[in-house]
Amino acid sequence: MKKLLLLLLLAQAFQLTAQAPHTHVPQRAIRFPDVPGYLTLVCDFHQHTVFSDGSVWPDIRVQEALRDSLDAISLTEHLEYQPHKGDIPHPDRNRSYEVAKDNARAYGLIVVKGSEITRRMPPGHSNAIFIQDANKLMIEDSIEVFREAKRQGAFTFWNHPNWTAQRPDGIARLTAMHLQLIEEGLLDGIEVVNDLTYSDEALQIALDYNLTIMGTSDIHGLVDWQYGIPEGGHRPVTLAFATERSAEAIKDALLNRRTVVWYNNTLIGREAQLVPLAEASLSVAKAAYQGPSSLAVVTVRNTSDVEYVLQSRSGYTFHTSTGLVVLHPQGETELQVKTLEQLKEFDLPFTVLNAVTAPNEHPDITLHVVIAQ
Repeated sequence: MKKLLLLLLLAQAFQLTAQAPHTHVPQRAIRFPDVPGYLTLVCDFHQHTVFSDGSVWPDIRVQEALRDSLDAISLTEHLEYQPHKGDIPHPDRNRSYEVAKDNARAYGLIVVKGSEITRRMPPGHSNAIFIQDANKLMIEDSIEVFREAKRQGAFTFWNHPNWTAQRPDGIARLTAMHLQLIEEGLLDGIEVVNDLTYSDEALQIALDYNLTIMGTSDIHGLVDWQYGIPEGGHRPVTLAFATERSAEAIKDALLNRRTVVWYNNTLIGREAQLVPLAEASLSVAKAAYQGPSSLAVVTVRNTSDVEYVLQSRSGYTFHTSTGLVVLHPQGETELQVKTLEQLKEFDLPFTVLNAVTAPNEHPDITLHVVIAQ
């Protein structure tokens, strides 16, 4: 009897262990705090399935998004490029969206209808999201298709402007056609991050022409393989700062340039959005001196998934590290600060090295320390 009971307990333990990879979602969930006045919503608006040149059915994209705790996605199938049409003929270009929407409904995942306008350079490839009918975008003229997208209320952005298949040197450059699209209000954003690549030049274009800063996976295969999720990696995403968790509020955030991109443990965005996010992520949990010494032990809490890399600008030195400080994601990090005398409070200004507000420019933040009495 005891042997049977032991076997049953072992079988139960094995079953729980086997289930663990499927139930332990928080390790890969993408988590960022809200900022004053806005919710921080995690979005990936450039993905593909077998309904264009991807490798998976739309429900897999939904399952990946749920495991990553995304708030919103868009399956932006190529309108013109259909390499699987011999096996999956679908005259309705909205079909991928419909399948994903049906699969996502029970989970509250927001699925935005979108398509990829696939053209030679210029204008290259662009996404139109928040559209009404992808079929009506089957227009030959490369300007008129953007006009139709806008008639449908679309938000449009230029995809991978640094793509070496269209820019062999990897440098994003505007053409006369892109300038026309911008002048007519037909182009709203630009990808500064696409898949595994980042473009300083695209970021500068966004800043110079007031375009929304976008970052997407452009995933064709499996998210887990492409970004090393089991090893702690993450897909690139656009963080949209919205007034509520809805498609309408996300669209408003995109149109009003309230975005930050998270890519390869780096934040990219305008200072007006990036600094509040960093400030919302980091706080002083506690601070006290070690006895009568002037060594302040400061515990910094990080409620984001970013492993912040900070360069001290305070003038103080640290007892157990250099002025280069690494703050662990979703945890607390202890700093020992030599203040030379016991103070009631003091500031610790830092430059955030793994945050970019313009090419070769990094934002500054300040942690205010109040010593426990």
